[in-house]
Amino acid sequence: MKLNIKNETGVLKSVVLGQPNSIGGVPKLEESYDAKSYNTILNNIYPTEVDVVAEMTAFEKVLLKHNVKVYRPEVIENYNQVFARDVAFVIDDKMIISNIIEDRADEQEAYRKIFEKVAWRNIINLPETAHIEGGDVIVWGDFIFIGTCYSQDYRSYKTARTNEYAIEILKEYFPKKRILDFELKKNDTEPYKGILHLDCTFNPIGKDKCIIYKDGFVDESDYQLIIDIFGEENCFHVDDQEMFEMVPNVFSISPDVVVSDEAFTRMNDHLRDVWGMTVEEIPYREISKMGGLLRCSTMPLVRE
Repeated sequence: MKLNIKNETGVLKSVVLGQPNSIGGVPKLEESYDAKSYNTILNNIYPTEVDVVAEMTAFEKVLLKHNVKVYRPEVIENYNQVFARDVAFVIDDKMIISNIIEDRADEQEAYRKIFEKVAWRNIINLPETAHIEGGDVIVWGDFIFIGTCYSQDYRSYKTARTNEYAIEILKEYFPKKRILDFELKKNDTEPYKGILHLDCTFNPIGKDKCIIYKDGFVDESDYQLIIDIFGEENCFHVDDQEMFEMVPNVFSISPDVVVSDEAFTRMNDHLRDVWGMTVEEIPYREISKMGGLLRCSTMPLVRE
């Protein structure tokens, strides 16, 4: 397989979609590793496997409708494998294997058959202390946007998934890219006060547009830099409640086609009526309760 990911919205040819089967029971509160899951476990509304399977099946149908080749990881019994984005990610023709948090380390074994389709010289294994997950990495032409946490309490946050060391290594592997790092607000238990990954507060769509949540960034100048790059008129701003619902975390099949949650009425109407895009709406409310949404569920391999 010849990998090719140069942006977030090129015509999608192949993708890994997470695995909804055998996700296990409801985790204990202390076993949650993001604020949204903590919130849903606390409020006794954690999703059932039946609902998760139904929502991911709807997503797969849309991908197949658009002639996308869909790969799935092997099933690990009683293990949550919904969010493929964090296991590995592709930049240009290279696949970077993430050093994901210890709670999810077993997931990578389920991707072995997919990894074996990639030439070994195009796979990058990072040093053990270089922490990064695909939800924090957004590829956009000459830019690579990366979400991170520079807090001295980095190691105490379960939601801090990408560190400075990993960013420095990516700069070495991709010296011609302009790598911009953005410090994100972190909170392990209150989903209105923290951002798990960059794609939960910022996500490019179309050819020159983006969805953005201003208050996800520690430094307002980082938010302003994105506005300067894309242009104010090309940015759809979400509010606190929409961030909680994970509105930024949609998924592009092409510059003109976006897969979105059917509950995102305000944004979906804007994408269609103002920006002239096709919006494939599916139900994804239950999966959102586990701390991720549509982009989180995917690992794109090839885009035109």
